[in-house]
Amino acid sequence: MEPVEIVEVGARDGLQNEKTLVSTADKLTLIRKLIAAGSRRLEIASFVNPKRVPQMADAEAVVDGLGQPEGITRIGLVLNRRGAERALASGVDELGAVAIATDGFGIRNQAQTSAESVTEAAAILAMARSEGRSAQVTISVAFGCPFEGRVDPARVVAMAAELAQAGPREIALADTIGVAVPGQVSALVRAVQAVVGAVPLRLHFHNTRNTAVANAWAGYLAGVRTFDSSLGGLGGCPFAPNATGNVATEDLAYLFAESGVATGLDLAALIAAAGWLSDQVMERTLPGMVSRAGGFPVPVPVTA
Repeated sequence: MEPVEIVEVGARDGLQNEKTLVSTADKLTLIRKLIAAGSRRLEIASFVNPKRVPQMADAEAVVDGLGQPEGITRIGLVLNRRGAERALASGVDELGAVAIATDGFGIRNQAQTSAESVTEAAAILAMARSEGRSAQVTISVAFGCPFEGRVDPARVVAMAAELAQAGPREIALADTIGVAVPGQVSALVRAVQAVVGAVPLRLHFHNTRNTAVANAWAGYLAGVRTFDSSLGGLGGCPFAPNATGNVATEDLAYLFAESGVATGLDLAALIAAAGWLSDQVMERTLPGMVSRAGGFPVPVPVTA
């Protein structure tokens, strides 16, 4: 079985919707625990308007505090050219642009229509390339929109074809509100693969309706080898009503490990890190299933 890359988004997508501000120090501890567990590509900050997303107001401080760990790709999410300028100045390794599949969500999320978001994403990719940095793009609400309902797959395919011409490292398809099911994932992945040439795909799932792990496996069978996830299943979008957390990193790590697919992640270390995040930072039980149930087989206590 071919290995996969799991892109950790907990420090950005995982935390962005939290009402209680998480300190820069705790964010850095989280990122370092994830690196120790084997994460090598991590979304560590979002360079957006701090008035709209207060949790990300310390983006530069997080990048500066983390430094440049060897072998680690530090991703900064950006929604426009101003954010891209901030991210590039901070020294992150990779920019993550976002194009929106519907006007309804695009205007609320980043004050752009769908078409405008594609144009802006292409400009961000060019800015990164001019500075010698990597950049990728995510097509948000690719499977469904909280304001417009079902999204025509043909729209997503057309967007992907246009974005592929801008030369991204990869294109991600995001189930931002967690409505997709495996059959839809397989069909959309194959349709997009047919128009993007050699540009790889990445998948980003939320577990709102308990389908994220199944969707990830469907994506793997369709040929995708890179997936986003968030430790503990944290996440949600401030501009998407009822959108709950991302698929949990430990849940994906368990799925792939038990299926004979290498991830490079240490499941026990992820479970321990999720426990720390739950108990010491969030002070509540997190949605991730494997961090609560443990790996398998479960060690049997030794009795006298």
